Amino acid sequence: MENIVVVFGGRSVEHEVSVITGMQVVENMDKKYNAVPLYVTKEGKFLCGESLKNFKTFKQGDFSETFEVFFKPNDQYLYREVTQKGGLFGKETTSLERYLKVDCVFPALHGTYGEDGCFQGMLETTAVPYVGCGVMSAAVGMDKVIMKKVFESEGIPMTPYFYFYREDFENQDEIISKAEEIGYNLFVKPANLGSSIGISKVKNREELIEAIKVAASYDRKIIIEKAVDNPREINAAVLGYQNDLQVSELEEPIGWKDFLKFDEKYISGSKGGSKMDGMANQSKKLPADVTEDIKNQIQNYAKVAFRAIDGMGVARIDFLLDNDKVYVNEINTLPGSISFYLFEVSGMSFTEEINKLIELAYKRFNQKAKNITSYDSDLLKKTTYGAKL
Repeated sequence: MENIVVVFGGRSVEHEVSVITGMQVVENMDKKYNAVPLYVTKEGKFLCGESLKNFKTFKQGDFSETFEVFFKPNDQYLYREVTQKGGLFGKETTSLERYLKVDCVFPALHGTYGEDGCFQGMLETTAVPYVGCGVMSAAVGMDKVIMKKVFESEGIPMTPYFYFYREDFENQDEIISKAEEIGYNLFVKPANLGSSIGISKVKNREELIEAIKVAASYDRKIIIEKAVDNPREINAAVLGYQNDLQVSELEEPIGWKDFLKFDEKYISGSKGGSKMDGMANQSKKLPADVTEDIKNQIQNYAKVAFRAIDGMGVARIDFLLDNDKVYVNEINTLPGSISFYLFEVSGMSFTEEINKLIELAYKRFNQKAKNITSYDSDLLKKTTYGAKL
């Protein structure tokens, strides 16, 4: 049986959201696989143990039955530290021993150090396939500024925006002037964050200054963009790799006005629901009530956006609809609940989506194995030590 290591938690303000997504994946994984939970603490430690399969462990914060594990470069195993007694006069020694052969890693990490290419970069140094976007596509999808620049090159429609660094706000008048050239109402966002954390909608200068301070507390790079008045949010997910892409049904969050706050995304409406509902619990119209023409536009732009960042696995693309005008808002390369509910209405179960994502991970891994990664050269033999190259 193949061991699929599901990684969740992480050093991110989206830590708890990630725990929900990770537990959903563990619970819904096909029984032909051995789902192995790996919890990343808020301090960055990697923990394993059977108790991580019980949601009460996280609700109670009791990790006494877990143990720390480690990845090694170019190695298919997880390791754990073992202490060996030294006898009557000897000292205790510690060593790493193999804990588990890893056949595939399933990242369910949201936000910084997990969805932004950092964790993917670490996995690239191992000899293990992993689910979802690679280093570059994850990083581009996470940074709203780079994402917008890539989307602009593909002709994807977006609202006007500009960005600046935290230190730039020392020249407050210049930043305010640029913002007011775009015109209120405006959104102020940290460039690298999700789950609506740190985002504000502002209608005047006083609110703008305060919103910038809030966003700057979460990221060194801040983005300000024109708000669409009375928009509809429409979301679509894309599943696949390269040219083999499947677009989900469209959803429209109910009661959405400016933007969904964290609690509205993950907590509201949870009475009586499963502890593992996550994003599926959010009130919504699914499918969204839009014309066939708008639906086709959104689904086409979703594919273009996914390809633009060289996406792989599943991503959710969020749109703003202003009457008949469609704008792309952002792409989420590791969406909450891996957007299973958007494919479920078309007949694909959560388990089937997980199977597909694992299959894609193996496909990419096998493709990369065909690449030449080294080149034999006489350069070092021909170079005198200390010489300038």
